[in-house]
Parts: sequence; structure tokens; C-alpha cells
Amino acid sequence: QVQLGESGGGLVQAGGSLRLSCAASGRTFSNYAMGWFRQAPGKEREFVAAISWNTGNTDYTDSVKGRFTISRVYAKNTVFLQMDSLKPEDTAVYYCAAKRGYYNMYMASNYDYWGQGTQVTVSS
Repeated sequence: QVQLGESGGGLVQAGGSLRLSCAASGRTFSNYAMGWFRQAPGKEREFVAAISWNTGNTDYTDSVKGRFTISRVYAKNTVFLQMDSLKPEDTAVYYCAAKRGYYNMYMASNYDYWGQGTQVTVSS
């Protein structure tokens, strides 16, 4: 049984930082892509960042480039999302997700497994 568990969300002022963690278990994630998505109230779930479990290659949506960093600790099956220079528009529930293969990472429907989400709120 694959499980993804996010942690690290919270309330922060604009300009602040948070680090989200995603602990993955239940299978070997080699050849998988790990992604972070977010969903604000009334909006669709959107791609934030992805990382190849094997190679460490990364991709980001334009709005977070230079502010967010995705990384993974291979031995601990954990993926992180370091979020700096946070803005009120970053407020959303953040989800960790996993899919086979590092391609077509931008669409939520392509992912096989999802975590329960963690709330991030950025105040102005």
C-alpha cells in the first residue's frame, strides 16, 4: 500500500519561508517522478514542482521559479519543498504526488498516488 504523507504547512507572513516534507512508503520509487501541486479555494489543482527520483532533475512552474526548491533524500524516501519569499498568492493546500516516469509531470491526472495535503497560508 503506497502512502504519501505531507507535513510542514502553516501560517507565515509574506516574505517568510516554509519547508514541506513528503514521506513516501509502500514501494520502491525508482523511475518515479515526485510532484508538488497546490489548490486554492475555488481554483483547480495546479502543478508547482517535480523531481525525478533517480536523476534529481527538477521542473517548476514559472510563478515559483527562484523562490521554491524541490529536493529529495533518496535513502529516506522523502521529498522536500523549500518555499522562500512567500506571497499571499501562494496560499493553498499543497499536495505531494507520485507517478511512474519523469514525463508529463504537469497534469494532476497523470499521477498515480496522492497525499492528504497540508495547508499553507501566507498573510500580507
